[in-house]
Amino acid sequence: MSQSFEAAHRHCQSLQDALSRFRRHSLHQIAQWGTHLAAILPVGGRLLAAGNGGSAAQAQHLTAELVGRYQRERPAYSAIALHAETSSVTAIGNDYGFDHVYARQVAAHGRPGDVLVLLSTSGRSGNLLAAAETGRAAGLRVWAMTGPRPNPLAAAADEAVCIDADSTATVQEAHLLAVHLLCESLDAAGPPSPAPAVPVRGARLRPGDPV
Repeated sequence: MSQSFEAAHRHCQSLQDALSRFRRHSLHQIAQWGTHLAAILPVGGRLLAAGNGGSAAQAQHLTAELVGRYQRERPAYSAIALHAETSSVTAIGNDYGFDHVYARQVAAHGRPGDVLVLLSTSGRSGNLLAAAETGRAAGLRVWAMTGPRPNPLAAAADEAVCIDADSTATVQEAHLLAVHLLCESLDAAGPPSPAPAVPVRGARLRPGDPV
């Protein structure tokens, strides 16, 4: 058996073990989060999300599923990936320092009752800790997805889903599953919605036609 095959086997086993623990200990938490989002997003609530590196990609994946759709048709929901605001991130980082790139955006965009989702494999990123503190002070509900407990971000959040795995890659892979399950729970808890009317390309719209 080659070393590369053994490494791949260990990676798969690590993910399988982490998901088994996630299923036992955190699945109910994700379902509750989905139910909460189903209550606030359709009535004007907003979700803000942020992360660093691979976790930034996971956060942006979540917001894309909410603004677009996961599986079933529904209205578009307000969701912003803070790290994707490149001009804001670079301006804030230049003027105030990297630890403030998310906190200042949370202060600008967040409203009481909104949700802030912060993803971090280590749970120790200064910019996410500052965002969590700012979010809670502003009345947002702060959720964290992190690696193993204990870590500062899980402690700073209102609620946290912590993946018990040693590998950064395994934590991120489990976070992707958590993102999909969160969207699935939201779809299951939300009211059904008919598919939106899509205008035919080239057709002329009349006043009052849906767009």
